[in-house]
Amino acid sequence: MPIATPAQYRAMLDAAQKGDYAYPAINVTSLATLNGAMRAFAESKSDGIIQVSTGGGEFASGTAVKDMALGAIVLAEAAHTLAQRYNVLIALHTDHCQPKKVDAFLKPLIAATAKRRAAGLGNLFNSHMLDASELPLAENMKLSVALLKECAAQEIILEVEAGVVGGEEDGVDHGDQPNEKLYTSPEDMVEVHESLHGLGRFMFAATFGNVHGSYKPGAVKLKPTILIDGQRAVMAKHGKSAEFDLVFHGGSGTPLEEIRETLAYGVVKMNIDTDTQYAFTRPIMDHMLKNYDGVLKIDGEIGDKKLYDPRNYLKKAEQGLCVRLKQACDDLLSTGKTSFGTV
Repeated sequence: MPIATPAQYRAMLDAAQKGDYAYPAINVTSLATLNGAMRAFAESKSDGIIQVSTGGGEFASGTAVKDMALGAIVLAEAAHTLAQRYNVLIALHTDHCQPKKVDAFLKPLIAATAKRRAAGLGNLFNSHMLDASELPLAENMKLSVALLKECAAQEIILEVEAGVVGGEEDGVDHGDQPNEKLYTSPEDMVEVHESLHGLGRFMFAATFGNVHGSYKPGAVKLKPTILIDGQRAVMAKHGKSAEFDLVFHGGSGTPLEEIRETLAYGVVKMNIDTDTQYAFTRPIMDHMLKNYDGVLKIDGEIGDKKLYDPRNYLKKAEQGLCVRLKQACDDLLSTGKTSFGTV
């Protein structure tokens, strides 16, 4: 199946909203991580979202090139080709683009989709994320409005954020944010709706204590009720149709009951990166430690080519990522829920 069409992607989000489940949205940086993600969604019989960050795009373009947009295009084109071998719907998304990177990342990718559409091909990406949470809300919304209009013209969904996800991800550190910035207020949620309503479809990453990174259970203090309080405030003023498609960032270490609670409040997408990074790396480390004298040429010996061939340990890494992502499908209740062949 090719990458989801704009209509199929909208149907995916509608189904998740109606059915109180969410899609894991996994960041990929290479063919190995991309293949592991697609395999996991297929084995779970779950539709899913694969995303590329600015740092992931830069990495994928190679250390000599370091072009975040080019790397994202390379991974997206590979996904379009590989997705045809799977029987679930996959949507492509970009993650956390700060305002200063819009011209170098988002705008070239929107232009790449426009070029594909002009040639009769499908969208390169289904959705993009603008993370302008570092700006005052009025400035955030001004930039969001401009980008949403550009995205809507190409049937691209825009994800926006108000409030700050704490911690560090992809080189951006929000660890010193004041506590109140980690929680989006109902008033802010109303302002987001009123700023963006009617311009095109969007998703909203409201913050409720989320922190990027890996933490022991209990270390991150989430307040999921913030989400439902905001939803109620918006719907009380603008009706049921104003309900947000919410996105959950910074969920590593979150107890399952808190993840599930957010699904009833309108979360349709949950980002997963830290946990799948570890799941990918752990088998590689295990391979190296168990085969130390084979992967290295010690004391004049020749080592074991089968053991230091990257394909050997990257297969294990791909499988490790696959297992962890399948757990995410179970946690978010998307397992067995694919609209492949029906929309």
